Amino acid sequence: MASNVLNRYLFEDLSVRGELVQMDEAYQQIISSKEYPVALQKLLGELLVSTTLLTATLKFEGSITIQIQGDGPVSLAVINGDHDQKVRGVARWEGDIADDAGLHDMMGKGHLVITIDPKKGERYQGVVGLDGENLTQVIENYFANSEQLKTRLWIRTGEHEGQAHAAGMLIQVMPDGTGTPEDFEHLEQLTDTIKNEELFTLKAQDLLYRLYNQEKVRLFEPQPVEFHCGCSRERSAGAIVTVDRAEINDILSEVGTISLHCDYCGTTYSFDESQVAELFNDNSSDNKTLH
Repeated sequence: MASNVLNRYLFEDLSVRGELVQMDEAYQQIISSKEYPVALQKLLGELLVSTTLLTATLKFEGSITIQIQGDGPVSLAVINGDHDQKVRGVARWEGDIADDAGLHDMMGKGHLVITIDPKKGERYQGVVGLDGENLTQVIENYFANSEQLKTRLWIRTGEHEGQAHAAGMLIQVMPDGTGTPEDFEHLEQLTDTIKNEELFTLKAQDLLYRLYNQEKVRLFEPQPVEFHCGCSRERSAGAIVTVDRAEINDILSEVGTISLHCDYCGTTYSFDESQVAELFNDNSSDNKTLH
């Protein structure tokens, strides 16, 4: 079974490129950090697939963040991924959300923000309204308005053998201008026949043959996708010493510890009074050394 892997491919005679991503563990780690409602788990899976497919289009080192903000029960849902396909995500919500709630039921009035953040060069941010019945349509509208490259996405989330899966495909006209609308429409019709179970279980080579056996498809080396939060005890310690010492002492006298919780992975880092004192002493020594 294919899992936690991204594949890029190219239709050599049709000037169209494609991507296929299949995830189980990476998706499961994101939705297990909180008691997310079922519909919100699905939305996070769709965002995860979308972000992974978009990061695969990067021609540079950097990251892409896709977030949806709204005035509904879900105020924020966000996924971040980079060129190494390290992904993380989180959502915030209030109240009950029905299992079958759709995008607009959860988000209300809102917008989608796509942030492209290269390691070298300028940061880019695109904002679009939530125009469309679902996230797939919203992102296709984003491509139509900003990229001017014909793009289609297929995004699926669900369970297979009791495990949560998220998977998706993308096809896009190559920017060289040689692709024809007829060729693209032909590939759309073929890809529309994909079934969830095939997306969740078949390896890339078998899946692409099942869909496009009449076409000349070049499949590139796969790239692993993994959950990576980036939090650490050291980072938490660094955050504590940026807060005024008197404010920290007030919290310590009230609750006895300083605790920092990571929304992305659910880890809590706690520091007692003696550990906090040591942090500030070390920080003071470091500052003296710098001067």
